[in-house]
Amino acid sequence: MIEVSELSKKVQPTLTRHLFNLAKAYDDVIDFTLGDPDIPPHQAIKDAGCLAIQQGKTRYSQNAGLLELRQVISSYYQRTENLVYDPVSEIMVTVGAMEGLYLALLSILNPGDEVIIPAPYYVNYAQMTLMCHATPVIIDDPTSKDLTFRVEDMERAITDKTKAIIINTPSNPSGKIIPSQKIAEIAAIAKKHDLIVLSDEVYKCLIYDGSKFRSIVEEEGMRERTILINSLSKEFCMTGWRIGYVLAPEEVIATMTKLQENIAACVPLPSQYAAIKALGGEADYSGRMVEIFLKRRNLLVDGISKIPRLACSAPEATFYLMVDISATGMTSEQFAVSLLKEAHVAVVPGITYGKCCDSYVRIAFTLDENKIKEGLQRIHSFIERLV
Repeated sequence: MIEVSELSKKVQPTLTRHLFNLAKAYDDVIDFTLGDPDIPPHQAIKDAGCLAIQQGKTRYSQNAGLLELRQVISSYYQRTENLVYDPVSEIMVTVGAMEGLYLALLSILNPGDEVIIPAPYYVNYAQMTLMCHATPVIIDDPTSKDLTFRVEDMERAITDKTKAIIINTPSNPSGKIIPSQKIAEIAAIAKKHDLIVLSDEVYKCLIYDGSKFRSIVEEEGMRERTILINSLSKEFCMTGWRIGYVLAPEEVIATMTKLQENIAACVPLPSQYAAIKALGGEADYSGRMVEIFLKRRNLLVDGISKIPRLACSAPEATFYLMVDISATGMTSEQFAVSLLKEAHVAVVPGITYGKCCDSYVRIAFTLDENKIKEGLQRIHSFIERLV
């Protein structure tokens, strides 16, 4: 038998995927686990990908991605956020935001370095940090009642081994946006302690009710110490196309590009040409996304509010709803497994995202309204059957 590495043993399948896999045992399951939108990409985006294939644009690109696409990304950020990045030296195209995050961590971390990750957090942040032979330091307060973190806790966790902070705004799973004042405080800490900030901003395309988002890169002195990570997966419903991108200082992008040659070579060319169409500014190819998900959010919030022993607050952004199950007396994993077995509804246990979330489950409203209504009915019946 082949002995696998000690590092690989530290990396464990997530509860999100565990529940997703368990759900496959049921033919009639309502699956609220994955953040995988059911809305297809705009036809123009699909046509661009198909045309690239028909025209034989299926070979390798530069490791950093097509220069044409990097120029489009640069123009997109200048047009939408008034941020200027050099397409040649400060932008890289990656196999989804996840590879972008991994390459970024691999580029900056040495064995023994520490990365501060405030909870609630996307579990892959910690696992990727481990894969870089570094140590994730989770800022997690089990007594927290508002699914947020305190900046003072973050600063207390800083040691001489701390190299970086990862923030996710808007947040998966909470749907919260880090307020501008807190962004400024995190920036101040980063500058004071000479830290790098990795800012995962893939959900800023789905913000509701006029809520305000501010990127940490906009803070004075932060552009040169921020690695900004984004993706087309959520904004254009292109999850399976596996295309994301990173904006960062030249030395980081150069290192990531060097590593890319040894990991995936490049992003598939048809996906890159589809991304050029999506981001090119010819039309609003994300269309009615916010409107569609807002209706679903409101449907879910209203439905959950009518179910005994459950509670929730409407998320400011994303397509996730955190449901407070504390009144059931169950842990999040107990609740999720029981709900799946008894009602054939799959949700994610909150413990996946930190101890502060163990009295919650996460629902992804990436299903159509009829399935959401059916899911709500089943959850209601499940709760009524609890002793």
